[in-house]
This record gives sequence, structure tokens and C-alpha cells, in this order.
Amino acid sequence: MASYRKTSTGWKATVSKRTNGKLSQTSKRGFRTKNEAIRWAAAIEAEIDGVKRNKRDVVFADYFKDWYQTYKKPKISLATLDRYKIAHKVIANYFKLKKLSSITRKDYQQFINQFGATHAKATVLKTNNYVRACLKSAIADDIILKDFTQGVEIVHNPNATIKVDYLSVEEIKVLLAECKSNLRTSFTSRYMIITAIYTGMRLGEIMALTWEDIDFDKKTISINKTWDYAHNTGFKPTKNEASIRVIRVNHKLLNIISSLRENKTKMVFENTYHKIPTPTAVNKALRELLNKTGINAKNFHFHSLRHSHVAYLLYQGVDLYAISKRLGHSDMTTTSKQYAYLIAELEQRENNRISELMDQL
Repeated sequence: MASYRKTSTGWKATVSKRTNGKLSQTSKRGFRTKNEAIRWAAAIEAEIDGVKRNKRDVVFADYFKDWYQTYKKPKISLATLDRYKIAHKVIANYFKLKKLSSITRKDYQQFINQFGATHAKATVLKTNNYVRACLKSAIADDIILKDFTQGVEIVHNPNATIKVDYLSVEEIKVLLAECKSNLRTSFTSRYMIITAIYTGMRLGEIMALTWEDIDFDKKTISINKTWDYAHNTGFKPTKNEASIRVIRVNHKLLNIISSLRENKTKMVFENTYHKIPTPTAVNKALRELLNKTGINAKNFHFHSLRHSHVAYLLYQGVDLYAISKRLGHSDMTTTSKQYAYLIAELEQRENNRISELMDQL
């Protein structure tokens, strides 16, 4: 929108533009006639309209890729970057060359309906969160005016969610006993399994442990880095700031891993061949132990030891806040969401116990 005003030095033209509710103006004065001012303002408005038209031509998939590479890639882990790449592929396959500015809420809901029909709730939610963050950027860039993810109904396939297995207290004891029965410092996979059971640490955090991280006097382990086993690039920062923590550990664990000092390596779980067991090797060792002990856990893998650690603490009545801090979660909400099924089982057990107590009155 342009306005014109006669001044002492000639005509002045002002072109106004409103972006995200904020008004910006471009002015020029000194035109000899009003027609000159009108022609100048028309050229400026045409330039603005041209930019808007170019922005309206942006393909959704292209913008999403440019957005995560510009704003996310510099500060996220390679594993998280891979998830953004997968989300981009999903978007590109569904929306193809559809322009971002042409997508409606109905279009997006239809996408969620189709995607959710074959995917677990967590996957659908994560993809939706990525898109929503992308759209905030698109609104700031004046490409779209509204967020078409608002009010979307999340659709998911309950059968696509794999229930995480965890061990009972008795199964944990049996697994620990078998692990300890044949410990060899040249075969560090069993030591890593024992550490996961006693600490609930992530695999990458365990792989990254150095002797400087363990305080045998204070009985603590400092978790300040992780190991990039997915891309084999060595040390990398922890998952997030909350993941940097110092946890208290038990005397039994310290006694067990202290024997690894005889390997004379910087890394705690580096074997005599100066190698840290790969996730494949550790999971193979875990599967062999489960088979040997007769523990039936179909979907059980190394990360399930972390779930088993949490289950044990919950069933022993340990406060959820303390568990959240021990796991390195950013807040209790993360813990309660991730272990909702465990908390629900515990609640049911406590409700049954309450009923039994009432019957005793």
C-alpha cells in the first residue's frame, strides 16, 4: 500500500508492508511530480509482490530439507539428523512437488491418516512435531500465513507399536548370575551388560566410559560424553544437556569393572584387542545369555536393560524424580511418558494391594 505527500522539497512516496503483524515502511522524497512518486512506489510494490510470488512457489519437501539443514543440522546428533532425513523422504514421497502455500489442513490430515495407518503413535507424533517446527519457520519467512498442522487429529496403528520387554526382579538376578559366572577381561561385552543392569545407562554412554569417569572412592560414574557407534566417529556430546550427570553406583559393580584395569587401556570396556564391542556383538552376547538362562524375551535388546533398570526401581518404590535424574531425562514428563506402561502396571498392582488391605479390615 502506497501513500503520497507534498513536501517543501517535492513529492514523498511511502510504501507500507505488514509482516507477522509488524508494519514496515520504505520511503523516498524529492520527486518533482506526483506521477514520478507513483511510478517509483509501483516499482517497489511490484518487487515486493514478485518476492511473495516466488515464495509462494516453494515446494514443501524442498523447504523442509532446506529448513532442517540450516536450522537443525548444526546442533543435532547424526542419529537425530537421520530421523529428519527420513521425515523428509516421507514428506517428499507423499506431497511430491506440492507447493507449501497450497497445502490445507485437510491435505495434511489426509497425510496423517495415511502415514498413521502403518506407523506407531510415537513415530507419527515425532513427524508431526518436525513439520510443525518447520511451519513456524515458514510463517516467519512470509511463505504461509497459518500453521496447517493446528487441530490435526493424530492417527496411529496400535499394532505397529512394539511393546518393550523388561525383566522381572527374578529374571534380572538370574541374568546377573549368569553374566558373572564366566567373566573374562578379554571379553568385555558381559561387563557392559552388567553395567547397564546396575546403572540404566545408554549403550553409547557405556561405550564412551574412560577410567577418569569413575570415582571408586565416592562410588560415582560421571556421564559426560557418548560414543557414536552408528557412524563410528568416536566420542560425541551427550544426547542433551540433561544427559550430563553424575550417578551413584553400587559396590558390586565397582568391584566387577575394576578387574578390567588389567587391560591397561584408557577406555573402560576396551578389550585386549583394543576394541570396544560393537552393538551387534553386545546384543549377540545378551541374546546368548537369555537363551542359556531360559528367559523368554522376544523383543529384548541392550536398551531393554535400561527399561529393566527403571522397572526394578519403580517396583522398589524409588521416586520418579530420582529415576528421571538418574536416566538423564530433561524432565519428569519425559520419564512418565516413556515408561507410562510400567507406571500403569505399577498403579494396577498398588490398586490390587489396596483392595487386599481393605479386605483385611
